[in-house]
Amino acid sequence: MPSSFGSKLERAFSSYGQLCVGIDPHASLIADWGLPDTVAGLRDFSMTVLDAAAGRVGIIKPQVSFFERHGSAGLALLEELGQRARDTDLVVIMDAKRGDIGTTMDAYYDAWLARQAPFYSDALTVSPYLGFDSLAPIMSRCLEDGKGLFVLSATSNPEGAALQKATIGGETLAAQIWRKLGENNSVTSGPGEKFGSFGAVLGATLNLSSFGLQSLLQDETTATPILAPGFGAQGALLSDSKQLFGASSAAVIHSVSRSVLQAGPQGIAKTIELATNELASGLAN
Repeated sequence: MPSSFGSKLERAFSSYGQLCVGIDPHASLIADWGLPDTVAGLRDFSMTVLDAAAGRVGIIKPQVSFFERHGSAGLALLEELGQRARDTDLVVIMDAKRGDIGTTMDAYYDAWLARQAPFYSDALTVSPYLGFDSLAPIMSRCLEDGKGLFVLSATSNPEGAALQKATIGGETLAAQIWRKLGENNSVTSGPGEKFGSFGAVLGATLNLSSFGLQSLLQDETTATPILAPGFGAQGALLSDSKQLFGASSAAVIHSVSRSVLQAGPQGIAKTIELATNELASGLAN
């Protein structure tokens, strides 16, 4: 039985801290790096980010769409990126936001999370909006294969707020997803494991109390990891993590992308180090 995703995440936090570098090769960023908007430029960009992240952070998060836009050649490069990352001690979260039912979701699992998946990843972002329980079959497979999921709960796009704040039985949908993740983690985590294998995506720029989440995040015993985009260029400060997430800040994966990527190939390593230090200082206070 392979190590659980939760235990992999705990080791990454212990060795490198809680920063995650997003590999988001926007066409504009590739141009700013002086690279062509081609698969060759995409490769130079992505591999440079991977090399800068390895040994400086414990987690990377490639955004799948920026590879898909280059067609089959872009997907082949994403496959290569995942396999190269596998040879490091980086935890790989593929940001693909998959969500479906039955055999279709099984096929997504085979592509991204199975032990012989062509697109190697340790965890995958998924959507619960075909019903949270539609994720149950692949949750079971994750536990068998040592993989994880990050489930969209409260996202930073304004279009999502009406749905995620909708109440069911007096509980917002975002809070319901958080509660169900906690229930799953409480019964599936191994003895002594700090984190479960199933996390929530919570935007760092949100007023989480308006989603019915603020009081829930004060539980210091939570085993639910949090993937939090929105730090850096989107406006949230790494130094404010405790203010944003309260007692749950120790479970947060702080994702940065443009704020470090825009430093360019010569400056990205230093900028990652500065972000890591800013976050560590904020969490220590």
